[in-house]
Amino acid sequence: MSIELLTVLIFGTMVFFLFMGLPVAFACGVTGIIFTAIFQGASAVNVVPTRIFGLMTNYLLDAIPLFIFMANVLERSGIIEDIYHMVYHWLGWLKGGVATATVAACTMMAAMAGVVGATEVTMGLIALPQMLNRKYDKLMSLGAILAGGTLGILIPPSVLLIVYGMVDNCSIGQLYAGAFLPGFLLSGLYIAYITIRCTIKPEMGPPIPKEERKDFVGLLKVLAPIIPAAMLMFLVLGTIVIGIASPTEAAGVGCLGAFLIAIFKGRMGFKSLVIAAENTIKASAMVMWTMFGANIFIALYIMVGGQTFVSTLLLGSGLSPMTIIWIMMLILIFLGCFIDWVGIVMLCVPLFGPIIRQLGFDPIWFGVLFAVNLQMAFLTPPFGFSLFYLKSVAPPDVSTIDVWKSAVPFLCLQFIGLVLCMYFPDIILIGPKYFFRGLQ
Repeated sequence: MSIELLTVLIFGTMVFFLFMGLPVAFACGVTGIIFTAIFQGASAVNVVPTRIFGLMTNYLLDAIPLFIFMANVLERSGIIEDIYHMVYHWLGWLKGGVATATVAACTMMAAMAGVVGATEVTMGLIALPQMLNRKYDKLMSLGAILAGGTLGILIPPSVLLIVYGMVDNCSIGQLYAGAFLPGFLLSGLYIAYITIRCTIKPEMGPPIPKEERKDFVGLLKVLAPIIPAAMLMFLVLGTIVIGIASPTEAAGVGCLGAFLIAIFKGRMGFKSLVIAAENTIKASAMVMWTMFGANIFIALYIMVGGQTFVSTLLLGSGLSPMTIIWIMMLILIFLGCFIDWVGIVMLCVPLFGPIIRQLGFDPIWFGVLFAVNLQMAFLTPPFGFSLFYLKSVAPPDVSTIDVWKSAVPFLCLQFIGLVLCMYFPDIILIGPKYFFRGLQ
């Protein structure tokens, strides 16, 4: 059987299982096991637990539940509310200031915890009523929360970059160093868009009334509650980026620091701790099981010659290197409409990584570009997670179509950010070059 027909058969079977309602983890895993038994014999299935065990014992994976737990503890401590309260008073005087404050708060929360769901839901409960009560444009209000929340998948401590670095065998510290500037670039694009629209049409986002604005002393007072969390952020990310600690070690320190902050704020009772632990277990299990299933699937595809087929197809096409990058980016955008980010990383990185190196591109550049692209997956219908997170907490008069329509201009901004990072690689590489210049 030709590799072309095998590719259609294997991926077609996986898609069939997905449409049957199986989660990505089990759709990939079942497909991998079935075809391994068909092509290699039933005894070859015994290799599957060995591959899974190799992932289970990977030291870097410990950072995933630790960072997720840190994010959940910070959320239970009320730090998101504190951040929003602070930026609301610092930026609310601008046209569209409450929406701008929402994006800024999401950016800061992404740099402290990096969990999309928690940010989307909490900001939907806190910021959305504020904006709607102040007669902000409904679609812009929804879009600001949607786009700001997705920054958690890109800005360190991004769990996605940990998984990417582990699969592609590249430096997580360098990926983190490269992701900061693209993350803040996207945040700046969102804020610029909001400000320009509200300047042209002030009724879309009026500033907060003068009587609600604080003087300089008042602004300092609302800044104080977030200082411990900001120090924790610099401690955790700084030690990773400059190479003092591994992501796992830094995540452990981050968990301890987040726990102490929550206790200091008086928000970490036994019930809150249990809820944070339960949420961590659920999120970590989703990530791990998807990794296991996709690992089985991609191992099968590589075994039957899939990696060679994909490399030959792209490298032998005669297309320019940048055109090949565009093809990869379009594939990721398409997959992002139907598959969660873990599955996309596990399925695509083993195939794309070797091609990127053969084309002479920096793997750190492509890794961060990969993360910038997958932000769009959270906003693309029909299965964009952020769309459902926000709809679940939105007022009854906000329809699903409203949420989908609100994402469109911010998806365009994300695409612009992706193109800028593609054609101006120093946006990504300046961080790794500065912090890791001794390794260049």
